[in-house]
Amino acid sequence: MPTQKPFPTGAVLAFALLGAIVTAYVFLDRPLALFAFGNFHESRGPFVAITHFLDWMEAAAVASLVWASWMVARGKPFGGKGLIALRTTLALFLAMGAKELAKLAFGRTWPETWTGGNPSFIRDGAYGFSPFHGGAGWSSFPSGHETLVCAVAGCLWVLTPRLRPLCVVAALAMAVGLLGADYHWLSDVLAGGLMGWMIGVFVAKLELPRTVTASA
Repeated sequence: MPTQKPFPTGAVLAFALLGAIVTAYVFLDRPLALFAFGNFHESRGPFVAITHFLDWMEAAAVASLVWASWMVARGKPFGGKGLIALRTTLALFLAMGAKELAKLAFGRTWPETWTGGNPSFIRDGAYGFSPFHGGAGWSSFPSGHETLVCAVAGCLWVLTPRLRPLCVVAALAMAVGLLGADYHWLSDVLAGGLMGWMIGVFVAKLELPRTVTASA
C-alpha cells in the first residue's frame, strides 16, 4: 500500500495568506487606515510603544552575535540553547536584508506622511505601488517590523514548540501596534508576517554544525 504524503498545511496557509494580502489591498487597507487616523491619531502612544519591542529584539540579536563570536574564538561548542539563539539571530539579520530588498522592489507609499514630505494616503490620497522608485517615502510594503518579529517567531515555532503561544502573541501584538499607530497598511503587515515566517522556518531547518572550533 503506497505511503500517503502528509498534507501540505504550510503551503496551503501561505497561499491563503497571499489571498488575504490581495483582499486587504483591494478592500480593507484604506478603511482601516482612515479608522486608525480618525480614532487614534492623537492617542497613538500605546500602539507606538508596542512597536518599540523590536528595539529589544535587535539588541538581543547583537548580543547573541557577539556571544557566538566569542564562543568561536574560544573553540567552544554552542550547546542546544546556544544554537537556538544563534539561529534566531541569523533569522533576524536575514530578514533585515530581505525586507529592505522587498521594500525597494515594491515601492509602496505609506498611509501617512512620515518623512521628507512623502506622499501619503491621508494627506494626498496616494495609494499604490511604484516598483523600484526608491526613497523612504516608498518603502511601506512589506512591514519591516512584522517581518523581523515573525522571522524570530517562525524560527522559535520550529525549534521550541513550548514557546508557540508566545510566538503568536508577539506577532499579533506587533500587528496591532503597527495598525493602531497607522504606521502600515494591513496588507503590509500580512506580507511582512508571511515573509518573516518563511525566513524563520527556513533558518530553523537549516543544517548547522553542532560545534565550532577556532581552527574551523
